[in-house]
Amino acid sequence: MRLLRWGPAGQERPGMLDSAGRIRDLTGLVPDIGGAVLSDAGLAMLRAIDPAALPAVDPAVRLGPPVAGIGKFVCIGLNYADHAAESGMAVPPEPVVFMKATSAVCGPNDAIVIPRGSLKTDWEVELAVVIGTRAKYVSEAEALAHVAGYAVANDVSERAFQAERAGQWTKGKSCDAFGQIGPWLVTRDEVADPQDLAMWLKVNGQSMQDGSTRTMVYGVAHVVSYLSQFFTLHPGDVISTGTPPGVGMGKKPPRYLRAGDVVELGIAGLGTQRQDVVADA
Repeated sequence: MRLLRWGPAGQERPGMLDSAGRIRDLTGLVPDIGGAVLSDAGLAMLRAIDPAALPAVDPAVRLGPPVAGIGKFVCIGLNYADHAAESGMAVPPEPVVFMKATSAVCGPNDAIVIPRGSLKTDWEVELAVVIGTRAKYVSEAEALAHVAGYAVANDVSERAFQAERAGQWTKGKSCDAFGQIGPWLVTRDEVADPQDLAMWLKVNGQSMQDGSTRTMVYGVAHVVSYLSQFFTLHPGDVISTGTPPGVGMGKKPPRYLRAGDVVELGIAGLGTQRQDVVADA
C-alpha cells in the first residue's frame, strides 16, 4: 500500500494510490497519515478500503511529505562505508546520530532552497524509515515490527555550515526545504527486504549516486533498536538512514548545487523525486 498527502503546503489531505497508480482521496476516512493511522490496526483498516470507490485526485496535484505531524526527524551519519571513505572519515563504531529540524520537511518535488551565505549545498539520497508503533528498548528481532513503512528522502546538507563552523551538524542539515520526503509511504509489507534496495541520484541528468541499501554499515533493524535504547520512538517519527557515495563533497573537485540545477533521485519500489534548486530571497 502506498499512502500519501496531497494539496498546498500546510493544507495537505490524506490519500492513497490505486493499483493503476492514480491518487485517491482519503479525506473524511482518516484525519491524516499519522498517529494511530500508522499502527498495524490503522493500516489494516486502510487495506480494507477499495481505492476504486474513493474520489480520484488530479494527477498534477502537489504532493506533500507522506507523513503528518513528524515529531522527530532522526538521521544516521556515515552509515555507508564507501561514503565514509569519500568523506575522509572512519566507519563509526556505533551509529552517528543527529537530528534534523522538522521545519526542514517538505514535499518530494518541492524546491531545494539554497540558504543565504551558502556555497556548499549538497545532496544525499537516503532510505527513510517511518515508525508506526511506539518503540522503547526493542531488540533487533522486534524492531521491524514497529516500522509502518519506508520512503525516499533527500537529506540536503550545507557542508560549510555542517563541518567548517563551530558546533554540531544540525545547523548544516536543518535549513528550510532541506528535507524532501516521499512521494509516498510504502508500507512495510510491500518491502521484502529494506537491505536490498537500489538507490540513485542525478543532478542535471548526470548520475551522481548509484548505490544500494545492501552496503549500509548498520541496517534498519539495528538502527531502530539502537535508537530505542536512548529515546522512545513514536508513530510518525522518521529515521533517515544514511547515504551511499557520490555526494558533491566527495567529488574531485567538489561539486555543489547552484540555483538553476535540477536534482532527481529515487529508490527501487519507493518512487522518485524531482527538485528545482533555487536561491533563498
